[in-house]
Amino acid sequence: MFLQLTIEYFLLGLALAMDCFSVSITCGIIQRRMGAQVWAMALLFGFFQALMPLIGWIFGDLLSRVAATNAWISCVLLCFLGLKMIRDGYRKQHDDTIPSIDPSRLKIILMLSIATSIDALSVGFSFTGMGLVTLQQVYYPLAWIGLMSFLMSLFGKYIGVKVGRHIHFPAEWLAGVILIFIGLKTVIF
Repeated sequence: MFLQLTIEYFLLGLALAMDCFSVSITCGIIQRRMGAQVWAMALLFGFFQALMPLIGWIFGDLLSRVAATNAWISCVLLCFLGLKMIRDGYRKQHDDTIPSIDPSRLKIILMLSIATSIDALSVGFSFTGMGLVTLQQVYYPLAWIGLMSFLMSLFGKYIGVKVGRHIHFPAEWLAGVILIFIGLKTVIF
């Protein structure tokens, strides 16, 4: 039984970490370097991915009424950042004095962390239906969700840096399109 739950929670954590992975690749493509901010990004992505299901579990009945808006909030945040990246990439191409969006800034990392983790609220709503009724029972899946998001963020950033070093066109455009796609995915699927 323990092995089965471990596999289930591992897969749940992996599924929720995919947005973190994609966004981390995008950040790596833009920055083209690892830097110390990769740890902050991975920690915040993991923290918010674990926090949102906990909030969903605690306030399940109250928040289930606004669950339909979760996807739209995430979509708006990610599309906003994606459009800003595309616009900044275009402007930067024509004027080198214009700074582009900087994924190493804490404000940007926080926005991305929240935007990628909002859909995890609905996972928290389902915890009670999965038989997780005490806080002690919720810790184990939350640990897997946070750990997988942390690891996939590190891995995604590494891949993005490697890819970004070989891209010779404005990476902000590609990154912006990826963020918009991720945002639209939250409301379409």
